[in-house]
Amino acid sequence: MEQRIDYYNVAPEALKIMMEMEKYTKTTGVDRKLRELIKIRASQINGCAYCLNMHTADAKKMGETEQRLYCISAWSECTFYTDAEKVALELTEYVTLIPTKRVPDELYHRVREHYDERQYVDLILIINQINSWNRISIAMGNTATEK
Repeated sequence: MEQRIDYYNVAPEALKIMMEMEKYTKTTGVDRKLRELIKIRASQINGCAYCLNMHTADAKKMGETEQRLYCISAWSECTFYTDAEKVALELTEYVTLIPTKRVPDELYHRVREHYDERQYVDLILIINQINSWNRISIAMGNTATEK
């Protein structure tokens, strides 16, 4: 598949807003490696190769280990993710699959054991941001390319 529309040039005002939200997510108190893990997990669920390619490369540049990157789809079975990371990844799955999973109170309370109100809001914004990027990327025909 090839890119269908040069959406940055067709709708620059909209993409500027997306980029402003991206800037905001980088200012949150959420660990930068965790932000990348969230982006990777949502992109796996959504099947966005373009975003997977980008965010695994970004995570590696930040020092994320190959072991943690390779095992992210089975995070719940691994001992090398912290409890705070695991609950954030679980929240990522529930929000990404919100039509069928929702976000149950029990999960919300477990997330809040590790993250305060502001951090919870920031996690939700980070998850929604990558889900938006995934949908834009897939709909526009972006593909992963070798660097």
